[in-house]
Amino acid sequence: MAYCTKFVQRLIAPSCLLCAGPSAGALLCAPCDADLPRLTGSLCDTCALPITEGHRCGACLTHPPAYDHVCAPYTYAFPADALVQGLKYRSMLAIAPLFGSAIASSLGERPDVIIPMPLADARLRERGFNQAQEIARHVAKLTGIVLLPRACRKVRDTQPQAALPWKERAKNMRKAFVCDEDFAGTHVAVVDDVMTTGATLNELARNLKQAGAARVTGLIVARTLPDAFKRKAPDV
Repeated sequence: MAYCTKFVQRLIAPSCLLCAGPSAGALLCAPCDADLPRLTGSLCDTCALPITEGHRCGACLTHPPAYDHVCAPYTYAFPADALVQGLKYRSMLAIAPLFGSAIASSLGERPDVIIPMPLADARLRERGFNQAQEIARHVAKLTGIVLLPRACRKVRDTQPQAALPWKERAKNMRKAFVCDEDFAGTHVAVVDDVMTTGATLNELARNLKQAGAARVTGLIVARTLPDAFKRKAPDV
């Protein structure tokens, strides 16, 4: 009977989401977890891009964004990008707790509330879920910070940002969001999966500031880096 029980446990034990090998009950095995591209080094206090000196990058000094700070545990490189795409496009919802835990562990200044990056109604119906809300739910559970899943809405079904040139992304997001809560004096954290130019976060942060938010922090799973800082993925 004991042998049978152990055999059944091996059959139902979760395997690594990346390599499908044994993971001792975790979502990732130790080697795959160690291979995730952590965002480290000297980073801009505002947008989290690598810098060589000072506290803010030249772009944030010249044109300060509406958001105040970005926190991201990973860079958008292999294999973190594969996990993001698995959650977002293949409905692998088991990845959301992994991302929520990574964000919660890297959290600096504690915000007052958390909101997920909203999806337009048409995109939500098509996908069936909001990946940012799935991640935010786990961040809130781990930290005890209040989650406001319906405080803001996306009222325009914009083109996918990834399909647009960088210079057109800010224009694409204009007037895309509406905030229905009074955020007067509040530190609001916005959870999202990937940040590239920051245009989406910037537009939502602008609306949050208009609704009274004193500070807006982006809690992002993976930060896209300029080519000079990217870690190349293996040829697979």
